[in-house]
Amino acid sequence: MSHGFGFMIESMVAILLLLTILYCVRLSRQLRLLRADEQSLRATIAELVTATEIAERAIAGLKATMRDGELTLGTQIAGAEQLSADLGEQLAAGEELLGKLARIAGVVRPQASAAAAAVVKTAARTNEKAAAPDAKSVAAAAQAFAERARARLETRAAGDIAA
Repeated sequence: MSHGFGFMIESMVAILLLLTILYCVRLSRQLRLLRADEQSLRATIAELVTATEIAERAIAGLKATMRDGELTLGTQIAGAEQLSADLGEQLAAGEELLGKLARIAGVVRPQASAAAAAVVKTAARTNEKAAAPDAKSVAAAAQAFAERARARLETRAAGDIAA
């Protein structure tokens, strides 16, 4: 009976050893897969690091571009403000000159620019030589010219500021 009992114990040990060997083979396969996943994970991490470095350089470039644009825009805005101030001064001087011309011509109230334009067009169409235009028509034509010039300057100033 001792041989049968010893044989049974050795058979159980052999079966347990066989199960242990099978478990080690399975564990070895899983470790190989895990190592392969580790290598692909390392490659992915390396790509992410490279992409992050590229993004950081791009952000730095964008910041530098933004600073340059801000400086350029500031300079252009300062120039536009100076131009606007100059145009305002020129408009004031023009209006003052127009007032002096109106006083010289004896015109107290402003004439409609359409009437002055009609007088000029009529004279041009008929090709008549006027001996001497009267002071009121000259003042009306001067005022019409000043209004058109003021409108052009305002339009140009608005366009320069928008640009």
